Amino acid sequence: MTVCSCFAEQDTTSLLLLGAVEDDDELILLAALRSACHPGIRVPRFRFTLDSVSNDDCLHLFRFRRRDISRLKTVLNIPDAVTGSNGTVASGTESLCMLLRRLAYPNRLKDISGIFGRSTEELSILINVLLNYIYEKFQFLLSDLGHKWLDQAHLQEYAAAVHRRGAPLQNVFGFIDGTLRAMCRPSSNQRQVYNGHKREHGIKFQSVVTPNGLVANMFGPFEGRRHDAALLSDSGLLTKLDALPRLVNGNAFALYGDPAYPLRSQLLCPFRGAVLTAEQEQFNKSMSSVRESVEWVFGKIITNFAFLDFKKNLKLLLQPVGKYYLVGTIFTNCHTCLYGSQTSDYFNVQPPQLEDYFGN
Repeated sequence: MTVCSCFAEQDTTSLLLLGAVEDDDELILLAALRSACHPGIRVPRFRFTLDSVSNDDCLHLFRFRRRDISRLKTVLNIPDAVTGSNGTVASGTESLCMLLRRLAYPNRLKDISGIFGRSTEELSILINVLLNYIYEKFQFLLSDLGHKWLDQAHLQEYAAAVHRRGAPLQNVFGFIDGTLRAMCRPSSNQRQVYNGHKREHGIKFQSVVTPNGLVANMFGPFEGRRHDAALLSDSGLLTKLDALPRLVNGNAFALYGDPAYPLRSQLLCPFRGAVLTAEQEQFNKSMSSVRESVEWVFGKIITNFAFLDFKKNLKLLLQPVGKYYLVGTIFTNCHTCLYGSQTSDYFNVQPPQLEDYFGN
């Protein structure tokens, strides 16, 4: 991950924005103090099994049906046993359900300890072990553009779908936008993560969304004060776009973004200026209506994994806030592969099968 200039003196961006910490938050300390002061208090112990949870409860608790959680464990190559740094062991399925439940709703760790029969300490360790595993092994799904569902045939399908929905352009295969994920005001580096436009502290990500409803590329996290154009420059996205296949006439497939982005052959944006012709205004209106789909994808991420939108419990120096959002985005892409999305329905483009998304 690229080093942010303003954090260069404090080692790397990952330390602060990805949150290179093992313990989840102050709940671990509180739980330890509670146990010391009240040694008779114990969390009821039992073995969690997915078979004991109904399909409806699985969707509510973990956002995936029971049979699909097993598929998810397989494509993520999660081992049968996950071991924490303190020797705590859980099955791969149980650990996956812990992480999914943590992200699905603004729970505190002690709120979900009763589901799994484990202490908050165990939950924190096992959740972070699996979070780090998924991030390290599968972050390429959000950083690369060389996926087989982004070959020339698929790019042509996406561009045709965008054009069918009223876009005047015929080579736009996706949309680009920056998003700010709000969080608690940190105890240090407050100015770096403060976004004056949104008037919130947060971290920023640059996302590329395709008509099949998937986030094809995500760059970040970066300080909340950074401009979208600065993220584009740092991401090297234009170079990656230049390496994609081209139209049969030799022209480049392109992304469409808002006026914050520069105009390039691979990156198009609205007409700008105080005075526009009727044709230019109509062009901007038509492209704006299809570009709205990028917001639907952002909305799906925080709807299915609402913990990512609960800024009161997103604490930069205590939690891996950036990893939470990146892994939550991978899970959202998996959810779209399995159940579709508003974006894929709008453009009438089917996402790849779950196994195809992972290249299996």
